[in-house]
Amino acid sequence: MRNYTRQACSLLLVGLALLAGCKPQQEVTTLRLAHALDQEHVVHKAMVLMAERLEHYSNGSMRIEIYSGGQLGNERELVELLQIGSLAMTKVSASSVESFVPQMRVFSVPYIFNDNAHLWRVLNGKTGTELLMALQSARLRGLGYYDAGSRSFYSTNTEIHTPADLRGKKFRVLASQTAVRMVEELGGAATPVDWGELYTALQQGVVDGAENNPPSFYLSRHYELSKYYTLDEHTSVPDVLIVSLP
Repeated sequence: MRNYTRQACSLLLVGLALLAGCKPQQEVTTLRLAHALDQEHVVHKAMVLMAERLEHYSNGSMRIEIYSGGQLGNERELVELLQIGSLAMTKVSASSVESFVPQMRVFSVPYIFNDNAHLWRVLNGKTGTELLMALQSARLRGLGYYDAGSRSFYSTNTEIHTPADLRGKKFRVLASQTAVRMVEELGGAATPVDWGELYTALQQGVVDGAENNPPSFYLSRHYELSKYYTLDEHTSVPDVLIVSLP
């Protein structure tokens, strides 16, 4: 009886395979998603999970092809690729779309949120939705936010305890007018540098320090050059997942 059952199951599987082979070949829609993060970053892993879920729920008819580590350009260049239709999706810092949508400047205002719970009440509420919809003015559409943590200062040669410790020092900031003004108001010299070039900039003394969240500080190995990290959490700038509009 067992041999008969095994044979019957084998014949059934062969029959299903033959039937599947007789069906027209399924067309697969591939969406290209690019970002500047390391593949070990938790946000990259979240996007990998999103790609897996899309392929599953679409029964293989849709897939996301992910280009990490700035392979296709820096964040501004990725947004521009979206606008001309050369890219389907990207994940960028909210600060990187300030020049396209001025409303996003709000996230670079220091100490605007009381805590992480306050931040997510805003992001998941009416204001967060309105900010995502505001991207449509730039022919973009915001799908949601990723938690990018809170940003803090780190330095190669100076402990940062008060604003006075920033005076005369060059700190790398995002390409954000608000972030530049924040550092300048604290007495430092704000220097926008592409993320992929920051390690070398720290190494060569082009900048004396930078500001970012702990995971990015660790995964970028900036701790090898910056011995001082001050957990001041001055801003909480989320990452934004955006797609292009036709």
